[in-house]
Amino acid sequence: MKMNSLTAKVVPCSAEPLIFDESLCTGCNRCAEVCQCDILIPSPEKGRHPVVLYPGECYYCGACVMVCQASGAIRLQHPLMNRAKFVPVKPEAVTSGSEKGGNEDE
Repeated sequence: MKMNSLTAKVVPCSAEPLIFDESLCTGCNRCAEVCQCDILIPSPEKGRHPVVLYPGECYYCGACVMVCQASGAIRLQHPLMNRAKFVPVKPEAVTSGSEKGGNEDE
């Protein structure tokens, strides 16, 4: 019986949801196994991080980061448009009416 071979190519996309640290990744592929979107496939090279086939399909759920046994090997990078929503507010920028000398009840 003839076996068919399958090939896969990375789909070009402007999104880059996952950043892998080559020095920390052990190539265990736990991230590829847990990915809800199936955007990751195990690397054909043993010991290397998985291949991100469909970067535009990432839900940014962070499951891959949480399951990674090597802390810091995977970093989730939200799109620029979404990052603006998570900008921390500086404490000095938050002022109430009473601090300005006004009365909130009036």
